[in-house]
Amino acid sequence: MAAMEDVLDLYEEAYDASRPTVCFDETTKQLIEESRAPEPATAGQVHRYDYEYKRNGTRNLFMICEPRSGWREITVSEQRTKIDFAYQMKRLVDEQYPEAEVIRIVMDNLNTHKPASLYEAFDPVEARRIVKKLEFHYTPKHGSWLNMAEIELSALSKQCLDRLISDN
Repeated sequence: MAAMEDVLDLYEEAYDASRPTVCFDETTKQLIEESRAPEPATAGQVHRYDYEYKRNGTRNLFMICEPRSGWREITVSEQRTKIDFAYQMKRLVDEQYPEAEVIRIVMDNLNTHKPASLYEAFDPVEARRIVKKLEFHYTPKHGSWLNMAEIELSALSKQCLDRLISDN
């Protein structure tokens, strides 16, 4: 209950550019290529495609959005590790919000979403510099739907990620 109230309190606050509230989530997309070209639709027939396919691995999509400003961004990576997470946080601090006093991040409790991930990716001085500008706010267990980035990914999945994508 406390985690839910914490996240809802953040969303209720007025916009403050020096203390932005940013939502973070990720999803994996399987890269699948048609093994045979689909047959186009003809009069009285829908297009036909074969269920056979070639698997081309996966890609991870990091979604970062700031609901109050309407800003959103997706970064694609080959995997979803602590190191990948750490570089996303560094990019937020150094490139997206260099003037911010603190960046408040709403995210789920995935094992990579911890300050310790930054210490695995960077030397201690650099990791501490980044962590000092971040304030982590975790959605409750079974309540990740409170994360606006998860909602954005869901909409994206329904709009365009539900089709076959063969490569990055």
